[in-house]
Amino acid sequence: MNLEPLLIIELASLGLATGFLAGLLGIGGGMLMVPFITLILSARSVAPDLTIKMAIATSMATIIFTSISSVRAHHKRGAVRWDLVKGLAPGIVLGGGLASLGVFALLKGSSLALFFALFVSFSATQMYLDKKPAPTRQVPGTGGLIGAGSVIGFLSGLVGAGGGFVSVPFMTWCNVAIHNAVATSAALGFPIALANVIGYVIAGQSVQNLPPYSFGYIWLPALLVIASCSVLTAPLGARAAHKLPVKQLKRVFASILYLLAAYMLYKALARSIRACSRWAGCRPVQRARPSRSAPAGV
Repeated sequence: MNLEPLLIIELASLGLATGFLAGLLGIGGGMLMVPFITLILSARSVAPDLTIKMAIATSMATIIFTSISSVRAHHKRGAVRWDLVKGLAPGIVLGGGLASLGVFALLKGSSLALFFALFVSFSATQMYLDKKPAPTRQVPGTGGLIGAGSVIGFLSGLVGAGGGFVSVPFMTWCNVAIHNAVATSAALGFPIALANVIGYVIAGQSVQNLPPYSFGYIWLPALLVIASCSVLTAPLGARAAHKLPVKQLKRVFASILYLLAAYMLYKALARSIRACSRWAGCRPVQRARPSRSAPAGV
């Protein structure tokens, strides 16, 4: 696979759009990046089972860079609850390692695509309705935070997202102010991404037929271009958030997520149907045994 100008333009456009939407709507770009990276890799004849895995891993890797710039801005305003970051981080590392080193490597690409489609549909519904859980309890102790962190890290590792759609509702439910929950979720993006990326790299070392410039399941050209461009437009999106009707924009973006979820669902079902067709076509044909007629005169 050559790094032709068209490929760089496609990746740069994705990075610019992802960064702007992340700053505008306060979301991670994983749910937007994964379908488009899958499409880009599929158009370049990468094996179907690898496209979704590489898209998820590469999307997660970009969060390492975008979370750092986001956290710096939130930290300057004193909005990050570092006590929650320290409490959730150990569980995030455990859950992320289990997802990226274990389940992610064992599942087929079609299964991951199906799970991604369902997760994005849930997230889009959550964004469209704009409902937040009522603060009905306090932050749990060490064991509870580790358990919650494990769930956040595990789910994030399977879909290539920063975990905001899970961590923010959890913290809001635990009586954490929404601006603190969003800022803390941004800080959690770094350990989520780092733990999972290490797993993706290790799990992908023995995989055959990876495209050029791959590091495990990470596709380096996409990582470098998307991360560089998204950092440029994220501040523009954050400034635009104070001028544009964000609530209405979230509903528009939720509609886009439904379309992307439908595309990933199509990819998952198409691969499953092709696999079933190949299996059916390879079954040996059972030849009918000739019937034995009774001897004459008997």
